[in-house]
Amino acid sequence: MKSLTSRLASRLRYRVLMELDLELIQKHLSGKTVGRDVRLLDSVPSTNAALRALAQQGAPEGTVVIADEQSAGQGRLRKRWFSPPGVNVYASVLLRPSLPPRDVPGYSFISSLALTDAIQAEGLAPAIKWPNDVLVDRRKVAGSLVECATSDRHVDWVILGVGVNVNVTRGALQAALGKASHAAGSLAEAARREIDRNAFAAAFLNLVDEWTQIYALQGAAPVVEAWRDRDILTGRRVEVRGEGTVYEGRVLGVDREGYLVVRDARGERRRVLDGEIRLSD
Repeated sequence: MKSLTSRLASRLRYRVLMELDLELIQKHLSGKTVGRDVRLLDSVPSTNAALRALAQQGAPEGTVVIADEQSAGQGRLRKRWFSPPGVNVYASVLLRPSLPPRDVPGYSFISSLALTDAIQAEGLAPAIKWPNDVLVDRRKVAGSLVECATSDRHVDWVILGVGVNVNVTRGALQAALGKASHAAGSLAEAARREIDRNAFAAAFLNLVDEWTQIYALQGAAPVVEAWRDRDILTGRRVEVRGEGTVYEGRVLGVDREGYLVVRDARGERRRVLDGEIRLSD
């Protein structure tokens, strides 16, 4: 039988894994900018909405909102993001880059790169499905949502928001998502162990800081190239569903502005920024 000391140590580690703790997150932060001000909240409609309000009030670059639960979390195309308490990481980062609005889609690659780096550090093999889905073992474990505000043809701020299925169980996914749960997964499920949410949140924030520094010093090229290395759509046949349009084609890749480039059945090149992408092969 385990000794009392051993059982207490196990319970303490379980609490660290299960409970978000601002001090523990800050303890692991090492970025130059991201994490200057971290707000850890219990429950919010969405971390993007909470940080948007702070941005409009003049919050500095590097401000972060992390929540234990989202009551109205959203992914791309206004799809609901299942955001239960006590198991996952929901975070938004405020950045104030000096770039024109047309470059924001490419800048958004930073969140996917930071996510895949943080997931890889857990011993897993993540991949990116344009524009913002992160997959492990072909199941979606994370996604990001990018917002920005502009004035006079300049970007005032960019918010990179992410939702990561860290320790949510297969049963919880099935109960919430029904048949759609077959396409969803979690880091704990893939790793076959619980993941320390505080350490993971800090690792993600540090990596956002690293990639924003790379972008600032070297421009978009290294960011786009790193993203392409992790992309799983290039060369695949897909169905593109947009507003009032549906067509099939083969993915040629992603350009530096963040558009998915598809050659349709007529041989025409199309640049896709919005719409749903479904694999056809």
